[in-house]
Formats: sequence, C-alpha cells, structure tokens
Amino acid sequence: MKNIVIAAGYATRLGELTKNFPKPLLKIGNSTILGRIMDDIDAIDDITEHIIVTNHKFAHIFEEWKASIKYNKPITIIDDGTETNETRLGAVKDLLLAIETQQVDDDIMVLAADNLLDFSFKGFVEFFKEKNSSIIMCYHEPELKRLQRTGVIEVTEDMKVLQMQEKPEVPVSNWAVPPFYIYKRSDLPLIKDCMAHGCGFDAPGNLAHYLVDVTSIYAWQMPGSRFDIGSLDTYYEAVEKYGK
Repeated sequence: MKNIVIAAGYATRLGELTKNFPKPLLKIGNSTILGRIMDDIDAIDDITEHIIVTNHKFAHIFEEWKASIKYNKPITIIDDGTETNETRLGAVKDLLLAIETQQVDDDIMVLAADNLLDFSFKGFVEFFKEKNSSIIMCYHEPELKRLQRTGVIEVTEDMKVLQMQEKPEVPVSNWAVPPFYIYKRSDLPLIKDCMAHGCGFDAPGNLAHYLVDVTSIYAWQMPGSRFDIGSLDTYYEAVEKYGK
C-alpha cells in the first residue's frame, strides 16, 4: 500500500506564517504537523512508500525536510508545478498526478496533510483488509452548522456508504467525513477516469463523493479525535494542546 499525502495547498488563511512556508511542516512541539502523521503511518507494515505531492513554491522545502528525517519506508516528493493559490491544481488532480508519474499500481492511502490525530491509522488499514473494499473515515458530528461545511454520508447498519453529500444544507445523517481514505487497487481505473465523468477536483472529498456512486465504499468510525488546522487560531491552539 502506498501512502499518498496531498500537501500542495497554500494555506492562505494562515497569513504571513505560510506565505513562504508550507503548513504541513509547521512545528508542533519537537515535530511538525506532517511528521506526527508520518511517524504513525511509517510504522504500519502494509505501507511500502510515502508519496508527498506539493507545489513548486514549496517543493524545495519538502526536499530539505526529507533530507533531515529518517523513515523506514522511502519518500518521494512530487512538484505539481504550481506557484500560486490561484493556479493550484486541486487535491484530486494532485492525486492523479502522483498516480500517473509514479506509475502507482497498488492500494493507496490518501491523506490531507493538515490534521492532528490522537489515534493510529493502523485500525483504518485493518478495517480495509477486513472489508476488502475501498474505505473512508467518518465521525459523529452533532452540530448542524459543522455538518453543512463538510462531507456527510448515509450508511447501512454494517457501515456501507449509500450516499455522500458535499456541504449539504440538509444533511442525511450526523456522519461527517474527514480527509482520510484508502482506495483498492481494483478501483484505480475508476480514479484515473474520474475527471472524464464530472468529478470535482478541488477537495479530496470530491473523489470519494464520485466513487460512492460507482463502486463499494465502507466507512470506518474514528476511535478518537481529530484536530483540523485551518487558521492561525487553530494552529496556535494545536501548539498549545499537542506541542508539550
């Protein structure tokens, strides 16, 4: 299984802090946002390689970071060629770039690079093997306003996804979807062809939304909590909470 990290955004909401520096490599204690995720995933036996997609503006910083750390699995940095927020490719196009340039022919874990978790991805991988199906992550979100700003799924009793909504005015459930996915190798042809069938490309959830209608997807409930770093306030809150 390849671990593909989508890290090509420009984090404009963090202002000067990320004007010339990538958000995933911001410090959290003695590590970084990305480093905390990588520490966990690198220790999972099923993972064979890490592929990190970034933009041209920050690619050299990721290369310097790569040279400064050591993981058990090899790391490949991909430069998507963009230099501004206005010209960014979007998460789905960045994923397609990684699959094409690295000739990926394997199961893939796909992650956004700006979240902190208090649980391991190991359970996520085990659920994938149990279901033998592409899977997404989910969590129970009680607040309507938050559901209206994220992906929401309807599931069966055994957590098979029946439908996925993007930022719904009227959510079908309280199951919200964070940006963590595992896609089966057998679904790669569907992923490679998704743009030809009207799949959105800006957010990683666009692909899951498309795939739910054309293949089997199951949802794994997060066993802990997730901290989404989307603004200066949430970054400093994360430093205070996780950086001790």
